[in-house]
Amino acid sequence: MTAPRRLLLVNGPNLNLLGTREPDVYGTATLADVESITRDAAARHGLEVSAVQSNHEGVLIDAIHDARTTCAGIVINPGGLTHTSVVLRDALSGVGLPVAEVHISDVYAREQFRHHSYVRDVASVHVVGEGVEGYAHAVDLLVAVISGRAEG
Repeated sequence: MTAPRRLLLVNGPNLNLLGTREPDVYGTATLADVESITRDAAARHGLEVSAVQSNHEGVLIDAIHDARTTCAGIVINPGGLTHTSVVLRDALSGVGLPVAEVHISDVYAREQFRHHSYVRDVASVHVVGEGVEGYAHAVDLLVAVISGRAEG
């Protein structure tokens, strides 16, 4: 059986508001822009992208579980769930896929509560504060991990 040629892109709560939500923090790019950037980066590596965004934790967990047999890795911006969700972390850990954690803003330069990530210890790749272009960087780093060339 051949390895899946797909990545799962997961965007958590409030990321559907990109482009209008706090543009001084998140910029003016939209969620559609993020998905396009991610798809373009994946295509350069011969991969497809399945994208999910939800404001509901269970929807994200179900998508992560479904990726276990259909995807080679996961790119995730958990949004506020980064700092609160043990169950999201457990879902990522449980599927055993390489994970790239992405944050548009520099969470470490923001409020103290944003400095802790439940996802960090289960992610092989961390891209923080690069704006929406960070998604492309995360894909490149994740593909290197998947192919055994690097860890980011």
